[in-house]
Amino acid sequence: MGRAEARRARERGARGAKTEGAGIRRFFTWKKLLGTFFVCCLLAMGAFYVVYLLVPVPSANAQATMQSNVYKYSNGKILARTGEINREIVGLDKIPNDVEKAFVAAENKSFYQDSGVDFMGTTRGLLNTLSGKGKQGGSTITQQYVKNYYLDQDQTVTRKLKELVISLKVDQRMDKDAILAGYMNTSYYGRGAYGIQAAAQAYYGVDAEKLTVSQGAYLAALLQAPSQYDWNAASPTGRRLVTERWNYVLNNMVEEGWLSRSKRAKQTFPVPQAPKAAPGMEGQTGYLVAAAKQELISQGVSEEDIDAGGWTITLNIDQKRQKELVKAVDKQLEDHLDRKNNKVDATVQAGATSVDPKTGKVVALYGGVGATEHWMSNATRRDYQPASTFKPLVFASALENGAETQNGDEIGLNTIYDGTSRRPVEGSDTPFAPQNEDDRSYGPVTVQQAMNKSINSVFAQMIVDAGPAKVKKTALALGMKDDESFVEQPAMSLGTMGASTWDMAGVYATLDNHGKKVTPAIVKSAEHKDRVFERTEPPIGDRVISRESADTVTAALTGVVKNGSGFEANTSAYQAAGKTGTSENNKSAWFAGYTPELATVVALFGEDADKGKQVTLTGTANSGRANGGGFPARIWADYTLGALGGGSDARFDLDLAETAPPAPTETASPTEEPTETESPTEEPTETESPTEEPTPTRTPSTPTRTPTIPTPTETPTDDPTEGETGGTTGGGDGGDPTGDPGDGGSGGSGGSGGSGDLKPPKP
Repeated sequence: MGRAEARRARERGARGAKTEGAGIRRFFTWKKLLGTFFVCCLLAMGAFYVVYLLVPVPSANAQATMQSNVYKYSNGKILARTGEINREIVGLDKIPNDVEKAFVAAENKSFYQDSGVDFMGTTRGLLNTLSGKGKQGGSTITQQYVKNYYLDQDQTVTRKLKELVISLKVDQRMDKDAILAGYMNTSYYGRGAYGIQAAAQAYYGVDAEKLTVSQGAYLAALLQAPSQYDWNAASPTGRRLVTERWNYVLNNMVEEGWLSRSKRAKQTFPVPQAPKAAPGMEGQTGYLVAAAKQELISQGVSEEDIDAGGWTITLNIDQKRQKELVKAVDKQLEDHLDRKNNKVDATVQAGATSVDPKTGKVVALYGGVGATEHWMSNATRRDYQPASTFKPLVFASALENGAETQNGDEIGLNTIYDGTSRRPVEGSDTPFAPQNEDDRSYGPVTVQQAMNKSINSVFAQMIVDAGPAKVKKTALALGMKDDESFVEQPAMSLGTMGASTWDMAGVYATLDNHGKKVTPAIVKSAEHKDRVFERTEPPIGDRVISRESADTVTAALTGVVKNGSGFEANTSAYQAAGKTGTSENNKSAWFAGYTPELATVVALFGEDADKGKQVTLTGTANSGRANGGGFPARIWADYTLGALGGGSDARFDLDLAETAPPAPTETASPTEEPTETESPTEEPTETESPTEEPTPTRTPSTPTRTPTIPTPTETPTDDPTEGETGGTTGGGDGGDPTGDPGDGGSGGSGGSGGSGDLKPPKP
């Protein structure tokens, strides 16, 4: 092809493309596009008008005739019936004007001017529903009232369209005050309270007409997330969010001219009163129902759906074992307390959770003296430190990660550590030198002996050797919960974070289950004619640590029961593993233990409910320090014996890590006086006489404690107390010498826990 022919071909192609482009432009003209748009709008408007004509304003929804929920034990016997509507309709004349305005400021500032519908918000909600993004905000007060009173909570396109149409009609037929009153009276506020009157009583113990503007702003803020924003049950994040929303409500009121700036400046956050159990929730019933309800919510069932009623909820609670747990607490603790005349006894709270490690079922739970007397469940609360019961998790992480000491020795049961009190940790950017119980120094000890006696200095160094971040990762994998108090630092080795008996029962059940994750589950089944409950997380999960790591920790904990601070749980009636713990200043005392068939955690908490603070347990039942090896261990042992029908022949099937020595077989008297090896650089510390002579409650065999670990080259000491039975100075799991509060850690399983401000040792 010559140049001339090529040029002509290009010209022909260009003319063709120009002609084609002109054709497309003639087809897609602005007039045609605009016309198409208007036609679509007209069709949409016509369709909406048809829907508007066809959709009537219905009668009230089924919530007006709510049913009861039925709760049953695992054997099918009825535990409780709940679900009556807690609501009293009040008119706006019974609600202070500034409280009314607080609700408008929180949800819909344009309420008095709009037509009852937020088209943009509704469109956004429809698009998010279609795209699977779930529940979205943006509705007006009128729309929310329509949803509450006429419709349901389903997030579907059909329901949203009905809401839109009915809201327009309701806005035309009802005045704004009637709509606002209906909204405030039909909304759900949590705590089983429907309507502003019930909410005022539930949260502040007053009638709606007595609410202050600050209280009204809190209740208005609460509607966004009743469960998450309930101050008494909220996490630190939940409390922060509801405080921010409370401020948002008041600031909106100022912006709209409904609240003066001077009055706004005087408002302080109105902390609500503690929740109270509904009638029929006496004793442990209220705690069991609350735990089941919370689990259903965590598994995806909304609180509104539960409180709407119609559920038959069967629990995993074994009625016989539940009775055994209550009986054990009464016999081993309550019968020894004088709550009326002894100020310390009046502050003692007990909590416990018992789990089947093979299934994850919560078979028994103790929440406190009674749900109508002390509503907060001591079984599930996370505001106390687990103390030395955390130390096995440090060891588990060291094993799992193949950690080595500063000398390069792999960590196992027979690894030698320096047990000198106040010994500064090596290899850490964060200085830490914790005090042992009674400021006692032990010199070289094996990990097994350190676990038996809960030697703080050993586990402080071990967490540095294993790495605080890795230890926390292991702890979370085993079942502990993360929060702002779970700080990655050496002091974490003393259990300075918050935890519940529920959490720790899951952790210890996971160790019992050879490292396969156990998530405690109290709900066996939940049935409803209109809804289906499907568990999102199975009680038995995947392996989170190796069998060898889990079983080696179990071997260590059997030594604690046989030869250490947990001797109160020792008996020939069953084989047991466990760990004691007492937190800073003796504010909590724990015993976490398990047999091959049952994992149970028992704790005592010192609580001054009137002042809303934690207090020491020292002096409980006039017996000195209420340590983990005392009342908690005795409750655990008494319950376990009864729960196992008088005993069990089951034995731990252990596959130990290569670094682990044979399991202990010899025992010695628990009252044997240790021979203490002091650090050559320190003056010997005093050996205090026990404040209370241990009285073993198991008669089948006498608990004894002789070291069974191979003897190191330098003879370690064998102190049987771990702070569980004696000493009056220092803290078993002493505090951070820097004096940081909260780093005081756990008080060993024994005497009063060391505080952040540690005293020098006695000369």
